[in-house]
Amino acid sequence: MTSQQPADGTPPEASTDGTPPEASADGPPQAPADPDPATGISSGASTRERGGPRRRPLRASLITLAALTVVAAGGIGATGVLGGDGGESAEAAPSTPAKSATVDRTTLTRSETVDGVLGFGEAATVQAPASGGDSGSQGSTAAGADSGTGSDSGSGTGSDTGSGTLTWLPDVGDEIKRGETVYSSDEQKSVLLYGSTPLYRTLDVGAEGRDVLMLERNLAALGHTGFTVDEEYTETTADAVRAWQDDVGREETGEVTADDAVVAPGARRVAEVKAARGGALTGDILTWTVTGRVVTVDLEVRLEGLVKDGTKANVTLPDGTIVAAKVTDIGTAATAAASDSGEDPSAEDATLPVELGVKEQKKLGRYQAAPVDVTLTAESRTDVLAVPVNALTARQGGGYAVQVITGDAVENRPVELGLFADGMVEISGAGITEGLRVGVPG
Repeated sequence: MTSQQPADGTPPEASTDGTPPEASADGPPQAPADPDPATGISSGASTRERGGPRRRPLRASLITLAALTVVAAGGIGATGVLGGDGGESAEAAPSTPAKSATVDRTTLTRSETVDGVLGFGEAATVQAPASGGDSGSQGSTAAGADSGTGSDSGSGTGSDTGSGTLTWLPDVGDEIKRGETVYSSDEQKSVLLYGSTPLYRTLDVGAEGRDVLMLERNLAALGHTGFTVDEEYTETTADAVRAWQDDVGREETGEVTADDAVVAPGARRVAEVKAARGGALTGDILTWTVTGRVVTVDLEVRLEGLVKDGTKANVTLPDGTIVAAKVTDIGTAATAAASDSGEDPSAEDATLPVELGVKEQKKLGRYQAAPVDVTLTAESRTDVLAVPVNALTARQGGGYAVQVITGDAVENRPVELGLFADGMVEISGAGITEGLRVGVPG
């Protein structure tokens, strides 16, 4: 039995057993009988062939059209119009891109803008000296001398067992420099000395260590002479101490105790006074900060690679003024605050405390505290060839290329990528030169 052509002229469907439409389930199609000599028509031909319209040419046309469509689609993929380059070698693209850019020789700088706060930095607390401030035998070495409280927290441990009455305190905003009074108790001044080793014991003839060196450096800076600045407390050191005690109105003992001075890395600005005149010399007395305004940043740990000591930055103030700054301190531990729900903070929430100094303080204007934008400059490349990032096209098998436009022709040239910055990317490779016009896919 021969297959029947549907009335609408569409190609016949396959039979129910999956055989091609020309074959029946019983086997391949039979060859037609010899044609009738009178009519020229085979006796086995269908009524469609004898008198109905011929449909097979339409079916053949549809098959041919489908084949051409497949070939055309393959041609598009091969030319790279859809973003591929079709192979390892450069190939011509079929048409010039609607948009283009040039390969420029320039300087690329990778930077990141983060939130910061302008102010005086984190405040440290000055505490009353502990009553045991004279612990430690005279003449002991400085081993472990720095194991006490931080250098900016005052000398002593802040024990509540101190003695004396506070008779003078500074005001908020006061700046205290080397040799000037931090507070007075029982009319005896406790002055500021610069250094990193707090006064944690009584110093007298025979003492040795870094705290002795710190003291002698300050005595020399305050104009006292006649001794060698080293780690040994000698008789000449004691003479210089008595002269210094006379200057500040203390009893001239030649010994230095924790009551005599507070140690900090440099000049300080009073942020808050916690004690009161007439109160006991005990507990927290005041807090202070650095004297110059600084910028602090809680930097996400994923950006840690952007900063190191001396990294340059631009600080944008609320009024748009841009001030130069540089990194002066980087915290050693990342921290993250617990969420409001009480869940443990994730590593992605961790931050690193970073402090930046501003040399030209006048450019900060009258701002004492303000939110700022900090643009950190992490890497810079000079004299490189670069194009817009969206001029890159992905290559089959990996890598990237640019569509180089030469006259009416376009060819894909492979490129190696370098630094990304500000929407541009550094490129290099065979045939990549300054001034080339490249396509920018839409």
